[in-house]
Amino acid sequence: MKQLLELLGFVALVQGVMGLLHEFTDWHVGLVQRVGFLDGYEIYASVTLVVLAFALFAVAESQK
Repeated sequence: MKQLLELLGFVALVQGVMGLLHEFTDWHVGLVQRVGFLDGYEIYASVTLVVLAFALFAVAESQK
């Protein structure tokens, strides 16, 4: 379970950072900008993914 949480945290962190890179540097990377219902809210979604990643890492560390 710990490894699954770490994997999900890593994926969320990578997607969040790539979404922020897309917004601030106009590189076309990540999946956040490709999701239609997030149009106009890409920065908020990317920051949320980064925060979620750190929460998943914290939960994974609390596991036995």
